[in-house]
Formats: sequence, C-alpha cells, structure tokens
Amino acid sequence: MSRRLPSGLPRHSWLCPGRVNAAANPSASHPLSRQHPLRRFGSGSPQKSAERQQLLQNGGQRWPSLAVAGAIGLLGFGAGALFAQNRLGREPAGEGEAAIRRRNNHERERSIAYASPSQMLKAAEGIAKSLGPDAVTYEKDVLEHHGHSDWSTSNSPVRAVAVVYPRSTADVSCIARICSQHKVPMVPFGAGSSVEGNFSQPHSGICIDFSYMDKIIAFHPDDMDVVVQPGVNWVDLNSRIAHAGLFAPLDPSPTATIGGMVSTNCSGTNAMRYGTMKDWVLNLTVVLADGTIIKTRRRPRKTSAGYNLTSLFVGAEGTLGIVTEATLKLAPIPQDTSVAVVTFPTIRDAAAAASSLIRSGIQLAALELMDDVQMKVLNEHGSATVRKRKWLEQPTLFLKFSGTTEGIASDVDRVAGIIKPFTTPGMGSADAFHFARSKQEEHDLWAARKEALFTMVSIRPPGTEVWSTDVAVPVSRLAEIIDLSKRECGQLGIFASVIGHVGDGNFHVAMMYDPRDADQKQAVGRCVKNMMHRALDMEGTVSGEHAIGIGKKDCLVDELGEETIGLMRTLKKAVDPGWVMNPGKVFDWADERA
Repeated sequence: MSRRLPSGLPRHSWLCPGRVNAAANPSASHPLSRQHPLRRFGSGSPQKSAERQQLLQNGGQRWPSLAVAGAIGLLGFGAGALFAQNRLGREPAGEGEAAIRRRNNHERERSIAYASPSQMLKAAEGIAKSLGPDAVTYEKDVLEHHGHSDWSTSNSPVRAVAVVYPRSTADVSCIARICSQHKVPMVPFGAGSSVEGNFSQPHSGICIDFSYMDKIIAFHPDDMDVVVQPGVNWVDLNSRIAHAGLFAPLDPSPTATIGGMVSTNCSGTNAMRYGTMKDWVLNLTVVLADGTIIKTRRRPRKTSAGYNLTSLFVGAEGTLGIVTEATLKLAPIPQDTSVAVVTFPTIRDAAAAASSLIRSGIQLAALELMDDVQMKVLNEHGSATVRKRKWLEQPTLFLKFSGTTEGIASDVDRVAGIIKPFTTPGMGSADAFHFARSKQEEHDLWAARKEALFTMVSIRPPGTEVWSTDVAVPVSRLAEIIDLSKRECGQLGIFASVIGHVGDGNFHVAMMYDPRDADQKQAVGRCVKNMMHRALDMEGTVSGEHAIGIGKKDCLVDELGEETIGLMRTLKKAVDPGWVMNPGKVFDWADERA
C-alpha cells in the first residue's frame, strides 16, 4: 500500500514532520546555519552544484563496483552461490576452513543491494530539503576528513557522498528514514579518533556528524547522573559539572566524544579503578535503521526489568542503531590525587611489577606502562612541559593515586615496597621511584603519559603510517605477552613501541612503517596478527578498548567462533534488515549457512 504525501508539504517532508518549516522555507533560520569549521565553500555554490550534477549523471561510471554489487543483489542467491562455489574450487591447498569461510563471507557481502551513487545523492538532497541546506555538505575536503583517520591503518578508499549535521534525535530519525527508504548506508562520526576504521565508509553512503549535538540535556547532581547528546566532549563535560563535585571518570583521548565512547566501549587511563564505558551508562536513546526511536531503560541505578538493551548498544559501533542521548553515572571527585613514576631494567620486570600491584588490592586510579622507545621519544620530542624532566630511557610505570591525602600517603609507601624487587639492582630508590611533590609536578609527570601517542604520531616521517592496536589478557599472563610482543616488534627493524593500560591487562603496540613497502607492511601485519592470536591463546581478547571496526573482523571470528558471530548477525538482521547501519564493521553479512 503506497502512502500519499500530505498536500502542501514539500517532497520528503512527510518523513521528518518535525522539520517541515525548514523544508518549506530553506531560507528560514536553521540550527545549523552557522558555518561549519570544516566547510570552506557554500553548499549551494555553482561549482559544487555542477559537480553534483556530473556525479548524478556519471554515478555508475564513478563507482562500478557498487553497480556490480547492486546487479549481483538483483540476481539473487543463485548467482552468489555459484560465485562462492567457484571460489571454493580455487582455494589454495592447506588454507584453513575458517579462512575459507571468511573469504566466502567477503564475497557474499558484495551481493547486498545498496543504492547507486546517484541514488545516494538524491537521498542526501532529500535530507537537505527536510533539515535545511546547511545541514548537508558535499565538499571534497570535508568528505576526506570524515573518511580517513591518521590514527588508523584500517582506512577504506571509498568516501561518503555527503556529510549531514543533525541537531536532535528527531533529525537523526529523519535521516534514518530517508536513508533506509533509499538503501543508503549510514556511518556515525564523533571526534574521528578511532584506530580500527570504525567510521570508514567501505560502501559509501552518508556520514552523520554529531558536532552540533553537543548539549547537556539534564544534570541531576543529587542522583549523580547526567543526560547528554553524543557530540559532547568528555573533557568539556567534566569542566561543566565540576562545581557539583562530580565527574565522568573515564579518561580516553582528550578529543573523544560521548557517542564514540559509547559506541566503542572505550576506557582510558582510569580503567583500573573505574572500568570501561559500559560500567557508566544508565540508559540510551537510540534511533533504529527505520527511524524508530527507543529508550533502553529508565534512569535508576538498579533495574531488572526486561532485557539489558543498554549493554546491547554499548560497543556495537553504531551497527545496531545510532545513539542520540546517553544517561551517564557520575563519580565524586576524589579529595586528593597524586602521581608517581617507576623505572625498570626490562619491560618484563615492569609488567610483572604491575601484576603484583594489581593483586595487592591497592586502589590505584591508574597504572600505565611506557617502554624505553617511548621514553626516548618524550625526551627528544615531548612538549616543553614534558621536557622539563630528563626521563630515564627505560621501561616506566606511571601510577595515579586518588582518595584522601592520608590514604594516598599510605598507598605510596605500600607501592614502594611492592615494586622494589623489580627495579634496577643498585639504583637508588629516589631514581627508581619518583613521587610528585606538588600539584604542578603531578601535572607535569602525568602529561608525559597523556602526550605519548600524539607525540609519536607527530614525528612520523612523511609517507609513513602508524599501526596502533591493542589486546587484553588475564593479568597473570600480562608480563609474558608484553615481553614476547615487544621482542617480535623489535626484530622488524622499524620504530615500534609498547604502551598501555596495564592496570586492567590491556596494552597497545604502535609501529611506524612505509605502506608503499609491501614486504614491510606485510611484516607489520603479521606481527599484529601474531600478537592477537597470542592473546587468544592466553584466553584474552583481540580488542581491549577500541572495538573491532574493519581492522579486526577476522580475528573476532577466531575469538568468539562462528556460532557466536552467527547470533550477533541474527540480532543485526532483526533490527537492521537492510544492513545500512555502519555496514562493514564488526562482522560481515553472511556465513556459510546463508
């Protein structure tokens, strides 16, 4: 049954009744009418309009692979099965069954019938008519910024056809309805700091930027919670609620926004005491693929009413729905804090000391590890604040204490006794263990840890990339896996550094390589794969805090198995049958039983 458009409304406006006035009068004041910082040209400039018309006319020529994908989808399962059988007949001898299944899954995913580029542009124009012309941009530099991350090696060469800027849940619902109607992929974008290709657009589509959804909707200091939009930066949030003696305790990259933190189940340096994002989300408002708006639960700290839908969407990377509001628990700001640094002769000693500290029961706020390579980088390239101190270029633990002043003093004494057997023989205790004596020194010491990744990325030679990824293992295996991974990285003959949140068994490896050197890229990729499989052999996980994205899909199958991935796939198909919510992430469309 077809639906008649209400008379007097412009095309597409029935999809988004909350924005009818904007659609009917594009010149009216629009919430997004102020110039976006990334936009350098007017969206309605003749040059850009001509480019869009040319793209509309030549869409099939510009992206032939998408046209082929659409054709395969129209042919149906029979053609896909025939293609898969041909693939099976040509598999090289000795390749494992899991690898064969994953290869065939990749081929089957091509059969999903997404819109053509010209149809995607029509959908974007429909969104512009409903939300206003300033809510959509087609600028090439903006598309590039939203499709590529310098933090990631899991970048797709394909870009979205447009970036849209909603301001409310109703706007996102409108976008979802139009995209679903036209079979256009939707890719949410927060701060753009993900490392596993989480916001890449392998199937093109429309990118949804939450820069303007940056409001604190409600603050309940007596209940110790806050309701925020996804574009809120966590540092800004904490500065705005500090007067109430409360804070959101996670400590990821300072650029991170709440939407991305929820979508990846992030953590950060405070994970040892405060856990990960899933531990701090009370409820979520989510827009589903068809535009339906749901709230996962009510606001009390405790509930046993129905399924735990909140946890279903935390860490889902926008593949099940788009988070538009989050109610977060808050913690009291500690009475006092302090920082200490400890150096060790080897990275295994540092990791072993970390394990002993974890088992001691001392309530550290953070326990971070940086290797000798990273300490050398800080000495040579750190900020002026960091270079006030001459750092020992040895594996170093950074410890953050929090609580009462008296409690911190007691914890410092206990830590000094626990780590002493692991420090360099003959080194004075003042050299091995340095405790901040002032708030300024506390800030300066911790700045070294917070600047580490940014400093490393800033010094990479032109043309090189940084492959940064993480794993997590049970604490008892932490020293072993860090030692083995560090040794293998060191054999590559390139810049390689180990850094991590060892307080909860999580660490990162970062390697700088030339992507144009096929042998070098292959060697780095092999090293990363070995580290992930090493973690799995130790009953660990291939992703501690950056989610799966594009970069770790194969290893997720190795970690959880086809049956578990099959259940996840069933859930996604139930809420997103068109596979338009951030497609290509976490897992692919079909398994061998499809």
